[in-house]
Amino acid sequence: MGIGTATSIGNPRAISQMRSVLALATVAIAMQICFAQAGDLRGVKAGTDPWAAFRFGFDAYKSGDKQEAVEAYRYAAENGHAGARWKLAHMYADGDGVSRDDYEAFKIFSRIVQLGTDPGSPDENYVSDALVALAGYIRRGIPKSPVKANPGMARDLYIQAASIYGNSEAQFEVGKMMLDGEGGTANVKQAARWLGLAASKGHYQAQAVLGNLLFQKGKVVRGLAMLTAALERANPVDRDWIRSIQEEAFGLAAENDRRTAIALAEDILKNGYR
Repeated sequence: MGIGTATSIGNPRAISQMRSVLALATVAIAMQICFAQAGDLRGVKAGTDPWAAFRFGFDAYKSGDKQEAVEAYRYAAENGHAGARWKLAHMYADGDGVSRDDYEAFKIFSRIVQLGTDPGSPDENYVSDALVALAGYIRRGIPKSPVKANPGMARDLYIQAASIYGNSEAQFEVGKMMLDGEGGTANVKQAARWLGLAASKGHYQAQAVLGNLLFQKGKVVRGLAMLTAALERANPVDRDWIRSIQEEAFGLAAENDRRTAIALAEDILKNGYR
């Protein structure tokens, strides 16, 4: 399924804006600034099967030869291997084995989305993740590139990934944007729905934001329990902001509510959010 089909469930603005993104990627490819030519490869010969090239790149990456890995991934990507495209895009996005280049990553992610796939196919996660990556770039823009900040378009892209592919990160991001009115009208009810979907998949950041929302709306036990469970699961980078919210809620809750919330948090950690 191409992205034209994927955006059919969205609004006309989303379709128009997505076409603009893909047109930008197509121009970049036409200018030959997305992938290196196959003849530049050291360890993979022209005519090599794309899957074999991907495996070669994977092995090179594991052994620490990231330059060799990049060249093999480029070859496999240029010859149709979706996983190679995805890995190469992330290497540029993270500066992993190459100089960090967000615009280069953007172009490769755009190509993944342009090619598309059907929900449930083996390549679903690559397309889903690429949509989320594109939304992030478009949300904040890429300095010194044609990609300008456009929160409204980013929100539409998150919705595509959240609704078509059920991507929990997209569900979390669109929930936050709807809660804050970023990129469109605020809608607390819809925000809670998207955050709940992400939270049910174990997304601890969504659990924290939804827990705080529930607490503020008077659902003290449920909200505090979700905040407590989220704090327990949080990675170090997110622990401070979640702890700040959780400790404030804990301080405001009555003693009986605290005890009940702690028990419910243990159930959430054991059985998941329902």
